[in-house]
Amino acid sequence: MSIIKEFKEFAVKGDAVDMAVGIVIGASFSKIVTSLVGDVIMPPIGLILGGVDFKNLKIVLKAATDSAPAVTLNYGQFINTTIDFLIVAFCIFLVVKGINHLKKGTTK
Repeated sequence: MSIIKEFKEFAVKGDAVDMAVGIVIGASFSKIVTSLVGDVIMPPIGLILGGVDFKNLKIVLKAATDSAPAVTLNYGQFINTTIDFLIVAFCIFLVVKGINHLKKGTTK
Protein backbone atom coordinates (compact mmCIF):
# COMPACT_ATOMS: atom_id res chain seq x y z
CA MET A 1 0.00 0.00 0.00
CA SER A 2 1.42 3.38 -0.93
CA ILE A 3 2.10 5.89 1.80
CA ILE A 4 -0.27 8.42 0.16
CA LYS A 5 -3.14 5.92 0.10
CA GLU A 6 -2.40 4.94 3.70
CA PHE A 7 -2.34 8.58 4.81
CA LYS A 8 -5.61 9.26 2.95
CA GLU A 9 -7.32 6.40 4.80
CA PHE A 10 -6.01 7.72 8.10
CA ALA A 11 -7.02 11.32 7.41
CA VAL A 12 -10.62 10.52 6.44
CA LYS A 13 -11.25 8.21 9.40
CA GLY A 14 -13.61 9.70 11.95
CA ASP A 15 -11.07 9.28 14.76
CA ALA A 16 -8.48 11.47 13.03
CA VAL A 17 -11.01 14.20 12.28
CA ASP A 18 -12.38 14.05 15.84
CA MET A 19 -8.85 14.29 17.20
CA ALA A 20 -8.08 17.33 15.02
CA VAL A 21 -11.27 19.08 16.14
CA GLY A 22 -10.41 18.28 19.77
CA ILE A 23 -6.94 19.75 19.40
CA VAL A 24 -8.26 22.99 17.89
CA ILE A 25 -10.95 23.35 20.55
CA GLY A 26 -8.43 22.47 23.26
CA ALA A 27 -6.02 25.15 22.08
CA SER A 28 -8.80 27.74 22.10
CA PHE A 29 -9.98 26.59 25.52
CA SER A 30 -6.45 26.93 26.84
CA LYS A 31 -6.38 30.59 25.79
CA ILE A 32 -9.68 31.19 27.57
CA VAL A 33 -8.40 29.55 30.76
CA THR A 34 -5.16 31.55 30.59
CA SER A 35 -7.18 34.75 30.36
CA LEU A 36 -9.49 33.59 33.16
CA VAL A 37 -6.55 32.96 35.46
CA GLY A 38 -4.47 36.01 34.52
CA ASP A 39 -7.26 38.56 34.10
CA VAL A 40 -10.07 37.38 36.40
CA ILE A 41 -8.82 35.06 39.16
CA MET A 42 -5.34 36.34 40.03
CA PRO A 43 -6.05 40.11 40.28
CA PRO A 44 -8.56 39.72 43.16
CA ILE A 45 -6.26 37.22 44.88
CA GLY A 46 -3.40 39.69 44.49
CA LEU A 47 -5.59 42.48 45.86
CA ILE A 48 -6.54 40.37 48.89
CA LEU A 49 -2.85 39.67 49.47
CA GLY A 50 -2.01 43.36 49.60
CA GLY A 51 -1.88 44.41 45.95
CA VAL A 52 0.47 41.69 44.72
CA ASP A 53 0.77 41.31 40.94
CA PHE A 54 1.71 37.67 40.47
CA LYS A 55 3.13 38.30 36.99
CA ASN A 56 5.83 40.46 38.55
CA LEU A 57 6.83 38.12 41.39
CA LYS A 58 10.41 37.05 40.79
CA ILE A 59 13.75 36.54 42.41
CA VAL A 60 16.65 38.31 40.75
CA LEU A 61 19.53 35.87 40.48
CA LYS A 62 21.81 38.27 38.64
CA ALA A 63 21.17 41.98 38.13
CA ALA A 64 21.00 43.44 34.65
CA THR A 65 24.10 45.00 33.20
CA ASP A 66 24.61 47.29 30.22
CA SER A 67 25.24 44.29 27.99
CA ALA A 68 22.91 41.65 29.48
CA PRO A 69 19.38 41.54 30.90
CA ALA A 70 18.73 40.40 34.46
CA VAL A 71 18.56 36.70 35.21
CA THR A 72 15.36 36.08 37.17
CA LEU A 73 13.40 33.22 38.65
CA ASN A 74 9.80 34.10 37.69
CA TYR A 75 7.88 32.19 40.34
CA GLY A 76 4.77 34.39 40.00
CA GLN A 77 4.36 33.37 36.37
CA PHE A 78 4.86 29.76 37.46
CA ILE A 79 1.98 30.14 39.95
CA ASN A 80 -0.26 31.48 37.15
CA THR A 81 0.72 28.62 34.83
CA THR A 82 0.12 26.04 37.57
CA ILE A 83 -3.38 27.41 38.21
CA ASP A 84 -4.00 27.36 34.41
CA PHE A 85 -3.02 23.69 34.36
CA LEU A 86 -5.20 22.77 37.33
CA ILE A 87 -8.27 24.41 35.78
CA VAL A 88 -7.70 22.73 32.40
CA ALA A 89 -7.03 19.35 34.07
CA PHE A 90 -10.19 19.65 36.17
CA CYS A 91 -12.29 20.53 33.11
CA ILE A 92 -10.88 17.58 31.18
CA PHE A 93 -11.62 15.37 34.19
CA LEU A 94 -15.24 16.56 34.17
CA VAL A 95 -15.57 15.96 30.42
CA VAL A 96 -14.12 12.43 30.66
CA LYS A 97 -16.31 11.70 33.68
CA GLY A 98 -19.37 12.89 31.74
CA ILE A 99 -18.47 10.81 28.69
CA ASN A 100 -17.93 7.72 30.86
CA HIS A 101 -21.30 8.34 32.51
CA LEU A 102 -22.99 8.57 29.10
CA LYS A 103 -21.24 5.37 27.94
CA LYS A 104 -22.50 3.50 31.02
CA GLY A 105 -26.03 4.70 30.28
CA THR A 106 -25.98 3.45 26.68
CA THR A 107 -24.67 -0.03 27.51
CA LYS A 108 -27.56 -0.93 29.80
